[in-house]
Amino acid sequence: MNDSTPARLRIGILGAASIAPPALIGPARRNPEVEVAAIAARDRTRAERFARKHGIARIYDGYDALVEAPDLDAVYVPLPNGLHGRWIRAALASGKHVLCEKPFTANADEARDIAKLATDSDRVVMEAFHYRYHPLTRQAEEIIAAGELGPLLRVDTALCFPLPKFADIRYNYDLAGGALMDAGCYTVHMARTFGGEEPEVVSAQPILRDPRIDRAMTAQLRFPSGHTGRVLCSMWSRNLARVTATIVGERGRMRLFNPMAPQLGHVMALRTESGRSLRTFDRRPSYDYQLDAFAAAVLRGEPIRTGPEDALANMSVIDAIYAAAGMPLRRPS
Repeated sequence: MNDSTPARLRIGILGAASIAPPALIGPARRNPEVEVAAIAARDRTRAERFARKHGIARIYDGYDALVEAPDLDAVYVPLPNGLHGRWIRAALASGKHVLCEKPFTANADEARDIAKLATDSDRVVMEAFHYRYHPLTRQAEEIIAAGELGPLLRVDTALCFPLPKFADIRYNYDLAGGALMDAGCYTVHMARTFGGEEPEVVSAQPILRDPRIDRAMTAQLRFPSGHTGRVLCSMWSRNLARVTATIVGERGRMRLFNPMAPQLGHVMALRTESGRSLRTFDRRPSYDYQLDAFAAAVLRGEPIRTGPEDALANMSVIDAIYAAAGMPLRRPS
């Protein structure tokens, strides 16, 4: 810890988003190194209501005021997708560390710019792929790396849930919406994580809400070592509910049920030459593990698994899927 490193991490929230309580506020209550110290929202009345409900001490008049506040060390960005890049930049310019909800930016070009800014700073910038920090994911990676499945043949990932409310911001192109951005960023990330390499997009097939917005997407992938993959995501299609990852090798197969949020129930079904097994892990929230990692990176310089370069790689695959589907790339708001 150097002279500029805080003894306790003080985080401010941009926006009274519904994801903030499970993703940050609850985990911070269980982490003695972290304090959720402030919030700002476009509507001060809403910010005041949110602060009272969740015991947040300070309210700032607007995002700029919070980002520039000298008594905060970090900013949590749970804003609509198209606004992520703007506020990561602002936070870095004010010397703040950043925990940003996925997807990192609107597209890969914006992610590239942010990654350079982060590299040029001494700040921690983490994309909030919380599943990546859970023991379920860590053990799956260890099993693959140890060769228990043999050389990989296929990696399929899926995240489907019903969102029939088409007025939701996740269907708004001007806010960088779409099923691939919201659900698909997870399936792409899981395919890259378990596939162990950066894939090429072979083809993509959307189900459209309108010419610019996908309500579901399927993409076929090919990895440099020769294994293939598929990512499937949906916010409204006949695939109403599905959260899985299946990794097939020459000598075994692993299937993960609910790898995205294991605290809500999960199973690792493993079949190798040694036999078959069903494994479960602790129910501690994946968000708690994520916040532990973020705090450790800021306070002690420990490495993170979902930094800006990883985010750039993920956004590059997302852009390639949209291009293969014949759809326009998302753009910053």
